[in-house]
Amino acid sequence: MNTPSAPGRTPSQRLDYSPINDRPKLKLPGDARVVVWPIVNVEDWDVARPMARQVLPAPTGAAVSPDIANWGWHEYGMRVGFWRLKEALDKLGIRATLSVNGRVCETYPVVAGAARDAGWEFMGHGHIQMPTHHVEDQPKMIAQALDTIERFTGKRPVGWLGPGLTQTFDTVDHLAAAGIRYIGDWAIDDQPMRFKTNSGDMVAMPYTLELNDIPMMAVQHHRSDVFLERVKDSFERLYLEGAEQPRIMGIAVHPFLSGVPHRIKYFEQAMAYLKQQPGVLFWTGEEILDWYSTQTAAQGQ
Repeated sequence: MNTPSAPGRTPSQRLDYSPINDRPKLKLPGDARVVVWPIVNVEDWDVARPMARQVLPAPTGAAVSPDIANWGWHEYGMRVGFWRLKEALDKLGIRATLSVNGRVCETYPVVAGAARDAGWEFMGHGHIQMPTHHVEDQPKMIAQALDTIERFTGKRPVGWLGPGLTQTFDTVDHLAAAGIRYIGDWAIDDQPMRFKTNSGDMVAMPYTLELNDIPMMAVQHHRSDVFLERVKDSFERLYLEGAEQPRIMGIAVHPFLSGVPHRIKYFEQAMAYLKQQPGVLFWTGEEILDWYSTQTAAQGQ
């Protein structure tokens, strides 16, 4: 099981504490206040492995394999739900970040190709959907995922999100050595934050657990309309605070959750609402990284 090549460090050993009310001011183009970062998570659930999520427990709670029912839940997202999400974003001219298992490029090339052709950013998300802790050789898995995406898109990803946001203490060192420049696994701030790895600095990007349909719908089991309400409430506060210090607003969705018939309209309405607001930019993770790197370099950070 995943024997680290060197002792890992905890996040607090890699990351300086920085209160948001006492740090150098950043500035967005055109005096914008908020950057919306839309992330669509597309995954390959291997039917021979335990399913990543469950919508339907097995009778009497007994673990079963293969778990066809829950694999089918995911498969619906790939066949139908993804296309609803993409249509909603296309209508508004929004390019998303595709958080993608590398193997999706091989098993669902039509899905990956649609995102590639729409100019979406590809963010590595493991090779198949399984906990990073269960990967026997992390550097090999990371290389396999990045190589597969690069062959398919012609561009090597600079961002990474662990499957289920999982990582061990040395994962970021493996990622940095492979050329990854930002991760979404540390949802710790409303701005990007720089931290240390064995291969230099990396950036913790403001991914989200609150505006994420996994915790909201699959874990907390909220009503479908809570997604729209929570997006609006979050934006109002971030926009207010963004007058003094710009904020990043990540929104993370999955085709098998937000792409289903009773939820898609709330995703559509949320994106349309945000698109109508002044002082708002829609950027990919790489665009946020480039902006942050330029800003902090100018400040001598």
